[in-house]
Amino acid sequence: MNLIASHPYYVITRKIESNVQASYESEHELLLYGECIACSLKSFWLKDVYDISYKSLNEGKGFLYLHTHQGVHTFYVKQNPASFIKEYKKLQ
Repeated sequence: MNLIASHPYYVITRKIESNVQASYESEHELLLYGECIACSLKSFWLKDVYDISYKSLNEGKGFLYLHTHQGVHTFYVKQNPASFIKEYKKLQ
């Protein structure tokens, strides 16, 4: 499989240690291939992906929504994923 496009997304984990809440942010990549979209936890066949949408919050941050037959999967992003979405639309 050839990589067509990628886009970073972030996972925020909150933990309470010694009565103090701490937030940890980890960066991951959403990868678009000719037949699937892969994230750190699972892969989605393109035939099972209905659409990709983006909702901007502020300062370029927002949520990328992957609409699949298993439901909507949400990814927190810090850059506009327009180029990633454009490449996905070319494959449709």
